[in-house]
Amino acid sequence: MGSGRALRVVHLYPELLNLYGDSGNILVLRRRMEWRGISCEVEEVHTGDHPSFVDADIVFIGGGSDREQRIVCDYLLEVRRELAAFVEDGGVLGAVCGGYQLLGHSYLMGDEEVRGLSLVDLYTDRGTPRLIGNIAVESRISPQPIVGFENHGGRTHLGPGVEPMGKVLHGYGNDGTTGEEGCLYKNVVGTYVHGPLLPKNPGVADYLIARALERRFGVAELEPLDDAAELAANKVMYDRLMDEEARG
Repeated sequence: MGSGRALRVVHLYPELLNLYGDSGNILVLRRRMEWRGISCEVEEVHTGDHPSFVDADIVFIGGGSDREQRIVCDYLLEVRRELAAFVEDGGVLGAVCGGYQLLGHSYLMGDEEVRGLSLVDLYTDRGTPRLIGNIAVESRISPQPIVGFENHGGRTHLGPGVEPMGKVLHGYGNDGTTGEEGCLYKNVVGTYVHGPLLPKNPGVADYLIARALERRFGVAELEPLDDAAELAANKVMYDRLMDEEARG
């Protein structure tokens, strides 16, 4: 079933946005495709490159510090129209932490409001203290709870038509108050969950792959894989976090 299928992944600025091991997310996507007989071409876009999204299937934006985030946003604003066309055409985009904040209309860097990419109706301001710790999220895009780590001073606020990625079971999420985490818009997934995201959450990786297959080939079905190790790691973390919740 996998024979003849190929997907192209565009990894944006890995030298700047790899603060939380985000290159591990690309490794997971590649391996989970290859194990199913799906060819995976990964194009890394570096500073000075002019990325093209015409033949892209999955675009990934990782997390970075404020300085790196600002540099990347300046580059991406130059190709914002092409990236927005990709998103509106159902292109799959995964964005983590700082990359998630870039999706919106604006974000605060210190006291300065910085223009974002306006790919999704959201914005990010700042608050204290920083929201730091392990997190567990219930989401329709994953059969298992999504687990990982969050560390952000930003408070992200979704527009009325934007669905959160999920409900916070433990941790803070978008703003520490609403109980919402991340965003879902068309085939865009934005989230503060990192560590990196995909190794402990194979359901999220398969969601991105399936959406890309559906867009490219009209079929989203994926052959099951032996995820015993990944799911065991997921469960250990989830059980520990729920035990902390029960103990208050």
